[in-house]
Amino acid sequence: MPGMVVFGRRWGIASDDLVFPGSFELFIRVLWWIGTMILFTYHKGHFDCNERGVLHSYLVGLLVVLALIILSLCAIVYVSAQGTITNPGPRRSMPALVYLRALLYLPELVWACLGAVWVSDDSKGCDPATVGAVIAAVVASWIILLFTGIGVVFVFDPLGDPRPQPPTMEPLGVRDLQSSEGSQFLSTARSLAVKVWESRLRLLCCCLPQDESHRAAFSSIAQLFSSFFSDTDLVPSDIAAGLALLHQEQDKMEKSRDPEVIVSHSPSSPIGEDLETELEKAAHCMQFAAAAYGWPLYIYSNPLTGPCKLSGDCCRSRAAEYEIVGGDHLGCHFSSILQSTGLQYRDFIHVSFHNQIYEIPFYVALDHKREAVLVAVRGTLSLKDVLTDLSAECENLPIEGVSGACYAHKGICQAASYIYKKLVNDGILNQAFSIAPEYKLVITGHSLGAGAASVLAILLRNSFPTLQCYAFSPPGGLLSKALADYSKDFVISVVLGKDLVPRLSIPNMEDLKRRILKIVSNCNKPKYRILLQGCWYELFGGDPDDFPTEMDNRREEELGQPLLGEESLMIRHSSSYQSLASDDSPAHTATHLPLFLPGRVLHITEDGSCFSQVRYRADWSNEMAFRSILISPRMLADHMPDAVLRALNSLTSDRPFVLRKKATGGLTIISRAV
Repeated sequence: MPGMVVFGRRWGIASDDLVFPGSFELFIRVLWWIGTMILFTYHKGHFDCNERGVLHSYLVGLLVVLALIILSLCAIVYVSAQGTITNPGPRRSMPALVYLRALLYLPELVWACLGAVWVSDDSKGCDPATVGAVIAAVVASWIILLFTGIGVVFVFDPLGDPRPQPPTMEPLGVRDLQSSEGSQFLSTARSLAVKVWESRLRLLCCCLPQDESHRAAFSSIAQLFSSFFSDTDLVPSDIAAGLALLHQEQDKMEKSRDPEVIVSHSPSSPIGEDLETELEKAAHCMQFAAAAYGWPLYIYSNPLTGPCKLSGDCCRSRAAEYEIVGGDHLGCHFSSILQSTGLQYRDFIHVSFHNQIYEIPFYVALDHKREAVLVAVRGTLSLKDVLTDLSAECENLPIEGVSGACYAHKGICQAASYIYKKLVNDGILNQAFSIAPEYKLVITGHSLGAGAASVLAILLRNSFPTLQCYAFSPPGGLLSKALADYSKDFVISVVLGKDLVPRLSIPNMEDLKRRILKIVSNCNKPKYRILLQGCWYELFGGDPDDFPTEMDNRREEELGQPLLGEESLMIRHSSSYQSLASDDSPAHTATHLPLFLPGRVLHITEDGSCFSQVRYRADWSNEMAFRSILISPRMLADHMPDAVLRALNSLTSDRPFVLRKKATGGLTIISRAV
């Protein structure tokens, strides 16, 4: 629901968000009151240990204050649990209860000071256990006051100043901002939102140099974030509830699909042979893509043996030997690459660990097993890489021979251009092919590195017509349709399971936001139940809960109207979604240019659970299958490079393949996990 309005401003917390924090504090306060009552009963008639009645007054006052706080918390928890996310009517008294609870902090502060004075001045001659109990009560009071202050800072919304109400309403229930006054207000609000997000980014990235390139990146990312979050009034818990509902809805749809038919013989068709061949090549290239991450991933994948193997090579002076290596001051990165790939030092042409915004590490090596000059690009591993990922606007990328609109992800496009200049202008590729002129060019990478490798392959395609690119878990918002189709001849994208990153793009995020708004607006259960049942489902599984997921012909006029004095979840018009009644409404016009995965897409999925043996399946997919974000606990785990490598090794192990024939006629290779 919209953020709660108290103390003259809107906060980043809703009136139904106080169930869990209120219940936790209520539990602490009840235990505290019981302990104080026991102490009071134990000392009844013996409060004159110092011939003064301060202890008696302190305990009686503390019992009264705690009782009032407990009653106020009971009321807050009860009222906060009423209603639904978009029906705050039963919670209309919540601001008054918040004011009451805030008022009770004053006597609690006074009694905390009184207890501190008694302990320091008047506790002589009293039972040490009593003094310790009072000290514990005083400390607890100050801790609760401290955490309350921290909580206020977290839920403070810099954009929460009361906004002037528009004079009229559009037919669709959206604010009329077409007047000059409304346009000026909207422009000011957007400018303020951009400044707030830019300040947050600078604070988060305070360790980075504040040069011109970083400031430009901060400004660009701030504009993206402010535009994405500015048209709805959802608080973080609303988003969490929506994600929980969406996950269960998607699982229900997946379970209702027709089962696939399994054919127990090896693939013999050209499609099956092509898939098997590409899997073997992909598994080989993934070793190099994972090795590009250096020692962090190597230690993560080999926690027991990795440190021992690298300890002899790190911190050793090898200036003469490692002339081709740049940016690896201790030598640990290059040592881990040697361990991971099995190559020798003489097989490397160039290794760069230089890392800045739009400039990512990569290495060039001779792969004698596959007779290839291999370029491996590292994925996201630093805050600078994250800024490169978040620079998600479109940038023109004209390619000779490609008809149609040619554009790509700005940050990744600039990272690929940086590597392209190093490879071509510095003569790195010429040096490699002078050593092995008969070898072919292969480019690979994972995540950010996969995106940069794909764009780099497009840039080098005209100069190296036989090149191949294997992109593992590439970003979904990468290439325009024309460039994505052009890359299908030489780029293979490998996606594992429900990986979030290949489905991550601005249009997909807008679609996710629209779906969250739709599902929370129509759910008839309180938020605390949604979150509790969602957590149980994520941790222990089971059948998806039967939450309502359709709008039931609810008109957008009703959604746009204020709900019992509260504003609608949609606070201004967003052309990314104009109708919440239908997912396929023609009014759904995207505000951002669509971007797609590169090349042909090889999708690996997983069967089984923790109680059964895992089996991996691989089949050809297409970029349109990744136009929606899937909510799952595996959405981040499936992106990890070691998980991708493990799945590919399982599919290419020395075990007979099984051909799965899908209802649509497609072919799938299945293999048990090693």
